[in-house]
Amino acid sequence: MVVGRIGRPHGVRGQVTVEVRTDDPDLRFAPGSVLLTEPAPRGPLTVEAARWHSGTLLLTLARTDGTVVADREEADALRNTQLLVPVAELPPLEDPESFYDHQLVGLAAELPDGTPVGTVTAVRHEGTELLVVRRPEGGEVLVPFVTAIVPTVDVAAGRLVVDPPEGLLDL
Repeated sequence: MVVGRIGRPHGVRGQVTVEVRTDDPDLRFAPGSVLLTEPAPRGPLTVEAARWHSGTLLLTLARTDGTVVADREEADALRNTQLLVPVAELPPLEDPESFYDHQLVGLAAELPDGTPVGTVTAVRHEGTELLVVRRPEGGEVLVPFVTAIVPTVDVAAGRLVVDPPEGLLDL
């Protein structure tokens, strides 16, 4: 499961910015955490240090041989690397109305009458969770992942129901 993506370097000492894609960044990016990478040859990486700076997560990372990413050039070489954790390591969610992103990606989205809306291709965390739904006719639509708009999620059946307010799917 993707928990983040490395962005640009921060400063000259090898720190990287991270686009967070998890609802628990303090747990996922705690010092000592080992993260798999995509592309795989760039990792795995170990979190040496983590801190927040103006709302952006900054990480100091080390390679499997223990060497720390120590300068801006090394950090820049990691840009756009996706950071992953194995799905098997995720704890079960206690709230039946909560879902991991990987459980939602791939679900068929349909209207309450069964009309296909598309397929969930991603979940974005931007203040509120947004489902990225690829439309059958092409293009994408962002659907706020709130109970009023997505009243039904049936992971076992591979579907969710979207009950959009007027005009949402026309954007």
